[in-house]
Amino acid sequence: MWRGCPRARTGLVTILLTLLLCAAALADSGTDIYKAKCGACHGAKGEGDTMLGRNLKIPALASPEVQTKSDDELLAIISKGRKRMPPFDRRLSRDETREVLKFVRSLKK
Repeated sequence: MWRGCPRARTGLVTILLTLLLCAAALADSGTDIYKAKCGACHGAKGEGDTMLGRNLKIPALASPEVQTKSDDELLAIISKGRKRMPPFDRRLSRDETREVLKFVRSLKK
């Protein structure tokens, strides 16, 4: 058992909990950003199965049509938009855009 100062022990526990919470927040951030910014058109699972997605004929994000694109191509599409998709470069930071890309890559079957 650690016999150090109780305040130091409490401080260490606080730091560890903060680090764990931050790591959990980062792990979910791409999913959360996607849900908030992309889900209305692309659907919760990226299948383009929303009313807007069907009307705009949005391909499933897990499809080869999307997944065979390079990271740079997908980042450009997210940032600059494409066809009827609006640009998100003013709504998302570079880090947030990369987190969305990670989420899109996670959909690959």
